Amino acid sequence: MNLDIDAKAFWKLSYGLYILSAKDEGRYNGQILNVAMQVTATPMRLAVCVNKENLTYEYIKKNKIFGLSILEQDTPMKFIGTWGFKSGRNMDKIQSVNFKLGKTGVPLILDYSLAVMESKVIGEIDVGTHVLHIGEVVSSRVLKEGTALTYEYYQQVKKGKAPPTAPTYKAEA
Repeated sequence: MNLDIDAKAFWKLSYGLYILSAKDEGRYNGQILNVAMQVTATPMRLAVCVNKENLTYEYIKKNKIFGLSILEQDTPMKFIGTWGFKSGRNMDKIQSVNFKLGKTGVPLILDYSLAVMESKVIGEIDVGTHVLHIGEVVSSRVLKEGTALTYEYYQQVKKGKAPPTAPTYKAEA
């Protein structure tokens, strides 16, 4: 059986929407991320996949730490737009949100977040346009109960789109 690649098949994978955060010499940045997963339980490890063009990637590459905030389903589109469609090279995204510095000094975004965690990078895999960072979790905390925002809900209910640097981006014909 020979099948062509249907990009919509990948939309059936279960994704969440998160804010990935990082720091560099007292500067903070973050971005929307839809590729994050737990990879081991003992020790607790996460993997996140980040586009090499993003400022957050540069901070993680240099400092080997990252934070992850798990967004709730009711996160407003304006909030998502700031983190997903604007660059930290042109604006300070952190200044208008509630955040806490974690054990590593990375900012953990509290607004619209169900839980936060931070990790130290222990490995990286270059996958072309993106890098998969594997991090050992150094802290995590549930902030409140609720329903996590999935990528499917973001696309189908909120009618959201993927920015060009997202792994799921596909130019419209």
